[in-house]
Amino acid sequence: MRNNMSFDLKRHGEKLTTINPVIEGAAPDFALTDLAGQTIRLSELTKPVLISVFPDINTRVCSLQTKHFNLEASKHHEIDFLSISNNTKDQQKNWCAAEGVDMTVLSDNGDFGRAYGLLMTDGEMSGKLARATFVVKAGQITYHEILTEITDEPNYEAALAATK
Repeated sequence: MRNNMSFDLKRHGEKLTTINPVIEGAAPDFALTDLAGQTIRLSELTKPVLISVFPDINTRVCSLQTKHFNLEASKHHEIDFLSISNNTKDQQKNWCAAEGVDMTVLSDNGDFGRAYGLLMTDGEMSGKLARATFVVKAGQITYHEILTEITDEPNYEAALAATK
C-alpha cells in the first residue's frame, strides 16, 4: 500500500531527493539472500521483524546503526532483525568480519528499495537506499521511521519498543 506522504531527504541540510515510501498497511514481501547464501523471505518470518535500512555499511552512521542493532539482536531472540543495504555481499561480509557483527545482513539489488519506495533517484545518491527502520508484525507495518536527514541515526529505543 502506498501512502500519500512524501519525504524530502537531506544530507547536512541540503536536499538530495524526495521519496514516497510505504509506511503503513501490508508490508511488501521480499526475498533477499543473506551472507551465508540463505534466502530470507519476509512472509516466512513468524516473529516481529525489525528492518534496519541504510545506504552504505562502510560509512560512519550506517556502521553505528548496524552495530547498535547487532547488539540488540544478541539480546532479543524474540525479534527477527534484518539489516538491508545496497552494498555487495562481499562488502558486507568483509565489514561484518572486521566489526564482529553476526546478525542477518542482506544486500538489496534495488528490488526491496523499489517495493518500499526507499530508493533515492536523484544526484550522487541515486540508486541508494534511504535510511529507515520498520517493524513488521503478521505482515503489517506497525512502525516506521524515515530519516529525512540521512546523517542522523534512527530512534533505536522507539523501534525496539514497537516490536512488543
